[in-house]
Amino acid sequence: MPNLRVLSGATLLLGLSWTSAPPAGAHAFLDHAVPRVGSTVSAAPSELVLAFTQELEPAFSTVEVLNEQGAKVDKGDVQVDPHDGTLLRVSLNPLAPGTYKVIWRVVSVDTHPTEGDFTFHVAP
Repeated sequence: MPNLRVLSGATLLLGLSWTSAPPAGAHAFLDHAVPRVGSTVSAAPSELVLAFTQELEPAFSTVEVLNEQGAKVDKGDVQVDPHDGTLLRVSLNPLAPGTYKVIWRVVSVDTHPTEGDFTFHVAP
């Protein structure tokens, strides 16, 4: 009987550890951006770079940059960096001083989508 108690206790502990373990990270979350989220830059950038926590699926990952009037100011050449699959890049048209909204949606290589938005400012 003692072996049965040890086995039952071990089974219970194993079951509890499975139910209390945090889920594995399976989504590509925004780690940082250049220009930084919410930042004010003195010189207008010519490119936006978003860095994610996982590699991205190029066919399903996109970003757009809008001015204060909602007009698109990126060049539409969105691409996942060929040397670093966690980076999403898009070229920008010349930006006037103002606030710009970045809207992104990505799919990680394990097929989980995430999306978000933020702003940055170009100083006069």
